[in-house]
Amino acid sequence: MIPLSIFDVNLMSGNLLLLCSILIFVAIMVTKLGSRFGVPSLLLFLLLGMAAGADGLGLQFEEYEVAESIGHFAMTVILLTAGLETSLAETRPVIKHGTVLSTFGVLLTVLLTGLFIFFALGNMIGLPVLGCLLLAAVMGSTDSASVFSILRDKKMKLRENLAPMLELESGSNDPMAYTLTIILVKMLSSDGLLYYSGLQLALNALFILLIQIIVGVVVGFAVGYAAKWVLDRVRLPGFALTAILILSVGFFANGIASLFNGNGLLSLYIAAIIIGNKAQLSHRKEIITFMDGLTWLMQLVMFLVLGLLARPSQMLPVLLPAILIGLFMMFVARPLSVFTCLLPFRDLSARAKLLTSWVGLKGAGPILFALYPVVVGYESSSDIFNIVFIITLFSLSLQGTTLGSFAKLLKLCYPETPKVETFGIEVPEVMGMLRDHTVTEDDLAGGETLRDLHLPHGIRVMMVRRDDKFLVPHGSMPLMVGDKLVIIMGDSDDD
Repeated sequence: MIPLSIFDVNLMSGNLLLLCSILIFVAIMVTKLGSRFGVPSLLLFLLLGMAAGADGLGLQFEEYEVAESIGHFAMTVILLTAGLETSLAETRPVIKHGTVLSTFGVLLTVLLTGLFIFFALGNMIGLPVLGCLLLAAVMGSTDSASVFSILRDKKMKLRENLAPMLELESGSNDPMAYTLTIILVKMLSSDGLLYYSGLQLALNALFILLIQIIVGVVVGFAVGYAAKWVLDRVRLPGFALTAILILSVGFFANGIASLFNGNGLLSLYIAAIIIGNKAQLSHRKEIITFMDGLTWLMQLVMFLVLGLLARPSQMLPVLLPAILIGLFMMFVARPLSVFTCLLPFRDLSARAKLLTSWVGLKGAGPILFALYPVVVGYESSSDIFNIVFIITLFSLSLQGTTLGSFAKLLKLCYPETPKVETFGIEVPEVMGMLRDHTVTEDDLAGGETLRDLHLPHGIRVMMVRRDDKFLVPHGSMPLMVGDKLVIIMGDSDDD
């Protein structure tokens, strides 16, 4: 008997919690192992899902609609957290850059890739020109979950404001790819081709795209500022309820925008940016930590579920064309679209544009879009899904593992600064900055007490850690080499 074939994956299954606990435990252990070798966690989650699936250990899961719902829910949490952690001050200078990339960049990438598939691989894949464009549209967007995870996982500090631009692009380029996917699926249906001309379908696509973006932006700003008004006036006990309230705001922004035919993910991303930058949040650090943990869980679950849908045995016939398409997108379509779209922006160097071209990561987003043709019953949907899945694995394996090295090679990384150890202490920014310091022999040359350090005005020691003990400092306190001090730096009223 295949080990996991005993499990019946549905929400009413008595074995569901047991199965989830096993997969999550193994995924976390595998992530720890993969971090030593620089392998992206999301790639490992996908591979683990494939290993546990029907062609691996025998876990049967073919609920495409359920997978699509889980994926959409997870993307809501991931983008909400990303928006909360996005600095508006850093993003504002690159809003135009990111907007152009997320609209015209996606469109140009889709056109170039679609034409390449049709003229170079049309006979191999057997798709009509619209089918080739559909395959390209599904893969047109840069996946936000992959970009946020890899950039922040590797803790890269990029020059030329690249990090906020890349995060903005990946967080806002879903509307274009999603709309193109929907329109092309409709055009491939017999009714769409029968009753509408090409011009009518193009105008309809443009109208849908504008509605998606306009409604998403309007709802995002409205919900974001409404949430700010509430959070500034309502003080909830602890941080957990505040974090849950923010989470509900994100769900609301997503839902209300979708209700009016807008893009819900764009809406909640904008609302989250406003909350994270404008609202007066108490316990901000704890809220972000809570959301980060929830984001990790959502990424893990989403990529595991999508991995369970994959059938490696069905991918072999399309392996070669999938790799060729992936190479074309990485080395031709994405670079051409990036350099073309960023041509008017003189503040970015050629090296920065080259790195931007390499951050065309695929991930959960393209796989979720590939589920739509499957759900509506398009005849070649299984081939499209398999090709997109292979390209996602290829992208995460090649681009995801080399992103840090490539950035260093291009000299676009700032030197990594040591993390400040504050032992969980958090103070409002207006009170000053927290820093840490390890006591050395030179520090004690003038005396062994805290008073003998003769700290400048405006600098105070808040806490001393000695081995596993936390000590409250005072002037006559004797210090030892290796003691760790938490220091606050701010204004002083000393004479």
